[in-house]
Amino acid sequence: MARRNKILVPEAREGLDRLKAKVTNSMDPNTTKYEVAKEQGISLENGYNGNIKAKDAGKIGGSIGGNMVRELVKMGEEQLNKKK
Repeated sequence: MARRNKILVPEAREGLDRLKAKVTNSMDPNTTKYEVAKEQGISLENGYNGNIKAKDAGKIGGSIGGNMVRELVKMGEEQLNKKK
């Protein structure tokens, strides 16, 4: 069974998907991980991918998640600066 992170506010899914697409310059947030894997030379297929190394899975997810966090921090800083 795949382990999934649960979004605490389900209504935020659409916004997170838009952010993921923006950060990775992709049109479809559902294919982002495959595009990142391809760029890094990691074989990732639709469906079960339990055969890939944890290191490779971390490269894919870390690349996406890290960029999303950076963008969220940047957006938060901009909003704080506007309020000053």
